[in-house]
Amino acid sequence: MMESVGVYGFCGCKGKSKVKCDSRREIATAETAPTSAYPSPARSLGDTGITPLSPSHILNDADPVSEEQTFLVVVAIDFGTTSSGYAYSFTKEPECIHVMRRWEGGDPGVSNQKTPTTILLTPERKFHSFGYAARDFYHDLDPNEAKQWLYLEKFKMKLHTTGDLTMDTDLTAANGKKVKALEIFTYALQYFKEQALKELSDQAGSDFENSDVRWVITVPAIWKQPAKQFMREAAYQAGLASPENSEQLIIALEPEAASIYCRKLRLHQMIELSGKAVVNGCSSSDTVGAGFTQAKEHVRRNRQSRTFLVENVIGEIWSELEEGDKYVVVDSGGGTVDLTVHQIRLPEGHLKELYKATGGPYGSLGVDYEFEKLLCKIFGEDFIEQFKIKRPAAWVDLMIAFESRKRAAAPDRTNPLNITLPFSFIDYYKKFRGHSVEHALRKSNVDFVKWSSQGMLRMSPDAMNALFKPTIDSIIEHLRDLFQKPEVSTVKFLFLVGGFAEAPLLQQAVQAAFGDKCRIIIPQDVGLTILKGAVLFGLDPAVIKVRRSPLTYGVGVLNRYVEGKHPPEKLLVKDGTRWCTDVFDKFISADQSVALGELVKRSYTPAKPSQLVIVINVYSSEHDDVSFITDPGVRKCGTLRLDLTGTSGAAVPARREIQTLMQFGDTEIKATAIDIATTKSVKVGIDFLNY
Repeated sequence: MMESVGVYGFCGCKGKSKVKCDSRREIATAETAPTSAYPSPARSLGDTGITPLSPSHILNDADPVSEEQTFLVVVAIDFGTTSSGYAYSFTKEPECIHVMRRWEGGDPGVSNQKTPTTILLTPERKFHSFGYAARDFYHDLDPNEAKQWLYLEKFKMKLHTTGDLTMDTDLTAANGKKVKALEIFTYALQYFKEQALKELSDQAGSDFENSDVRWVITVPAIWKQPAKQFMREAAYQAGLASPENSEQLIIALEPEAASIYCRKLRLHQMIELSGKAVVNGCSSSDTVGAGFTQAKEHVRRNRQSRTFLVENVIGEIWSELEEGDKYVVVDSGGGTVDLTVHQIRLPEGHLKELYKATGGPYGSLGVDYEFEKLLCKIFGEDFIEQFKIKRPAAWVDLMIAFESRKRAAAPDRTNPLNITLPFSFIDYYKKFRGHSVEHALRKSNVDFVKWSSQGMLRMSPDAMNALFKPTIDSIIEHLRDLFQKPEVSTVKFLFLVGGFAEAPLLQQAVQAAFGDKCRIIIPQDVGLTILKGAVLFGLDPAVIKVRRSPLTYGVGVLNRYVEGKHPPEKLLVKDGTRWCTDVFDKFISADQSVALGELVKRSYTPAKPSQLVIVINVYSSEHDDVSFITDPGVRKCGTLRLDLTGTSGAAVPARREIQTLMQFGDTEIKATAIDIATTKSVKVGIDFLNY
């Protein structure tokens, strides 16, 4: 397909900040004419080019938040891999954060302040239920009927693990049937929207309008840009906001939300693992488990109110921090672990991201995978695969039983953990293999798992702890790598947050590895830290002042061809002028510090006044050293098409200036092209899903 191609120019400055450039560039519309060795979007120019003026780099000092509309309430959705929930705060009462109403259902011994991230569709693929309601209904279905229903859990990880995520990416339900991921995420967000608006309406005594709500959705900081955009697209489809009113929805990064909440912590709201001070009456001789048990009891007693008071003052821990002090937030959830390094900027206490977010798929799901591997070792991989397909509801039952025992694992535990096997597991195994589950255990040579006559697997504490080891080792190794970075030296605090942070085994490992390097702090009710922080972020989005750009951004330009410098295959001769095609002109580099609302500006001018359609293509790369838009890993992620037809006339100068601006610093990026003579402009959000 023939395609218009945008900005071409010639400039050797490679877009460095605040550098004047006296060389000249040209932009031209072009049509694709692929070559055999080097596919080049600009091999054939369909029109004469346009020359940019000197590039500049400006910092926008205006606070972009001040121009936004006001909302009556902020509702944050913590869309987790294993569990999800929402919380809200009225903008007139920002010190009160309300956590959602108690969910129907729930498991003994497991906090139900969130609900499992599970969704059930009818055989006709219509939304049926979410959370505990979905899980319990699915559990109660007749086994043969259950095969027709579409049950999905822990599906958020698909956005992290899919390399070529698109709007058409599929998810696989428990029965093996495929369903569009966008459809599932949309259903889930619609569910949270309805629940939250209903609760707000009940509180207000009248219908609460969606237009009165600012929505915040949390995502892992280590997610790539397509996954973050995917969540926004699903939110638009769910009706939380719209592309025309995009400010109504904020995509918040999970460790940033946690960081914002940790600023408010008072001494009685945290547990200090490092034993460097007496906190909550726990001396350094107290065990990690004892301190956390005391905190959980405090939370249990206060749970009924479901309203958390957040003081306007900075917490005691925060008051110890000085200008330039650094701390690490380790957000350990169900699917991923996110590591973010922040630095304090005084006097306002704003946060600066010091080192780009890192992490990986080292969440508590890893423990589940290890358990599944153990089952495969005992009963055979072929049986486990068949059982999951033939008895999907029973498999869910088995993993629920494991989840509650997983939470009982602790470094000092001595008695075994019993995991109930569903009857259909025992029955189906006998039919499949011709002998009993007990026989399989005896044959497997797995000494640390025994069979109980009550129909349970008896796991020794060491066996359970061994399931945690690979995941915890990965987290510790990743943290060790992070602490080697010069930016992360002299860190004062390490905040351990997220659902997996409740695991005493993880707490002990982090304490043992890093307790001598910094103070290790766990907020009480640690599973709700991100949710509460996301509400605070929605109330004051400008609290994060400086981020690190995860990608290199630029546009494709056409430079004057220099013999010996430019590759011969990039030479293009047009009207007697020799050009080098496809040069990547950098706006900003990966890992570069970017202030909130910062603008990078380039100015172009058409060489031929009659050229009235200007197409500027925006490209991105994870690499810093990009030379050409055809380099490996460079992808197109936006197109600015400025149509100037009908604007020609006496008022238009011979050298027309076209400004291109890219706004950075938020979790989303926007690009704009402006015709200075007529003020005609076009805007585009950077798009990673449709190119």
